[in-house]
Amino acid sequence: MILVFGGAHQGKLAYTIERFGFAEDDIYRCSEDNAAPPGGRKITYEIDKWILALVRAGSDVSASVRQWMENNPDTIVIINDISCGIVPVCAEMRQWREAAGRSMAAIAGVSDEVVRLFCGIPTRIK
Repeated sequence: MILVFGGAHQGKLAYTIERFGFAEDDIYRCSEDNAAPPGGRKITYEIDKWILALVRAGSDVSASVRQWMENNPDTIVIINDISCGIVPVCAEMRQWREAAGRSMAAIAGVSDEVVRLFCGIPTRIK
């Protein structure tokens, strides 16, 4: 597993496609409206949206993410780092922020490589 993270619109997907030579058909695009586990593609894009769908569905996010990681060990995961900025007023958004952060840490823990993108510049963390 490889994790690519950073703020929104920092070039994470473009970097991943260019570096690994993937095409549009290789990307699974997560949705905040779909709590079904993502999979079946080489890149899992914006997994933070799937985490939001899990929060909204009242699912056990940690268990769902752990199961997903076991079933998708070879995917490249792209996640928006939503841990910075003002703490959301809405309880659901605070829960999402915490769940996304914990999930990102869990994914990073099992990843062979972790890359942070900031202003389009990749920095290898692990």
